[in-house]
Amino acid sequence: MAEYAELHAHSNFSFQNGASTIEELVGRAAELGYPALALTDHDNLCGALRFARKAKRAGLQPITGAEVTLAAGAVGGGVGAAGPPHLTLLAATPTGYRNLCNLLSLSHAFSDRRSPEMDPALLPEHAEGLVLLTGCADGPVPRLLADGRQKGAAALLRRYAEWFGEGNVYLELQQNLVRGDTARIKALVALGRELKVPLVATNNVYYHVRDRHRLQDCLVAIRHRKSLEESHRERRANAEFYLKSPAQMARLFRELPEALAATMAIAERCAFDPTGGLAYRFPDPPVPPGHTPITYLDHLCREAARRRYGSVTPEADARLREEMRRIERHGLAGLLLMYHEIIGIAREVQVDLGLVDPETPIEAAPPGRGRGSSVALLAAYLLGLSHIDPLTYDLGLDRFLPEELVTVPDIDLDFPRDIREELIKRVHARYGWERAALTAAFPTYKIRGAVRDLGLALGLPEDQLDKLAKQTEHAGPGQLREEMLAMPDFRDKADAPVWRDLIDLAAQL
Repeated sequence: MAEYAELHAHSNFSFQNGASTIEELVGRAAELGYPALALTDHDNLCGALRFARKAKRAGLQPITGAEVTLAAGAVGGGVGAAGPPHLTLLAATPTGYRNLCNLLSLSHAFSDRRSPEMDPALLPEHAEGLVLLTGCADGPVPRLLADGRQKGAAALLRRYAEWFGEGNVYLELQQNLVRGDTARIKALVALGRELKVPLVATNNVYYHVRDRHRLQDCLVAIRHRKSLEESHRERRANAEFYLKSPAQMARLFRELPEALAATMAIAERCAFDPTGGLAYRFPDPPVPPGHTPITYLDHLCREAARRRYGSVTPEADARLREEMRRIERHGLAGLLLMYHEIIGIAREVQVDLGLVDPETPIEAAPPGRGRGSSVALLAAYLLGLSHIDPLTYDLGLDRFLPEELVTVPDIDLDFPRDIREELIKRVHARYGWERAALTAAFPTYKIRGAVRDLGLALGLPEDQLDKLAKQTEHAGPGQLREEMLAMPDFRDKADAPVWRDLIDLAAQL
């Protein structure tokens, strides 16, 4: 049986491009007997941790990567009128993962957030620990070859090899049975043999099974705000961009067995595991002379206890001793001191905006309110992170700060709207843009939005879609047909071909 690991696959975290969930990709890869699978979503690692956890549970080795978009025309970026070029980057080590995170963060920080582009000049200083694949047909090297610029392609490939090191650059071959694939593979193979750069086969996966291609077409049309008919140029040329079996890939690359073998060699090297390979420890902040982070944290808490209770009561003393023991054991003093500093920044904002009397003790009017299990921490109450006294309500520590802590605990703080924007600015100013970020939530389709967006992509009348969307907004994803059959205006459409497509696609989405 042929051995093959897919090193270029997109999930629905390639927003409005990938047409399968992480669970679907992992499940299908396990069914096909894959030993390993890489997730290489476009310009992000949003699904990386979830993917790694799901893959490990399914008995697959997860490989963390991304397909990065390069700034067109920049050094190493290639040329072409078809849009910015792409490269595939895989994290082999924790250093490689850190470098990939930095590259993606810089791409998003200095370009359109909807279309991030990376300056290729950043690659040399972020190459350690990464494996570079030259990308799909839109890769810089394939584009140069397609333009007849063999010398330029060779020079660029040598530059990549110089940046990433020998053995860390592969010419990526894709045979999706699209016009031009065979000629491109032939040119890449010739270049690889001339420069002694290894070859690797991938399938540029966008969906886990062939039948999902119709949804991927619609997602591309939605992204470009066009119908399927209008988006022919933007969509994939056929339905071959699915997760193929190792045997199928072996047939496609029967004349290049080394390209399949390379997938296993790369998988063996890319042993980095984001579920346990980061070994991250929160850094200690600066503290006054004579203090360590834990002694300074204890000092701040006891000062606040005297203000709140008049003295450090025996009950508060015993609780603080136990909390400090656990905090020190888990290395969390720096984390709590940082939260204390952020509370101080929030207080400064309140004072500057005239929202609070500067003479009022911070614990008497905390600018933020904690929620969740962190309110069980007396230190949080004394530092102004919570408005609930755990001693009053006899709240135990074990949920928030157990003896055996697996992950860093969450401390959620809610701030009022009137200080939020200014607080965000000051936090970024205090810690630097490279160390502070806003987290994102990922909205998913509800039936109302799915009906509208998919229907427009299918070319259905907008007024009818609006009517259907409003009348079915509380329906589940598999209930659209039943809902339509119950509506006089849509009963006769439920089994009509295009409307049937809408029903099927809405359930998939």
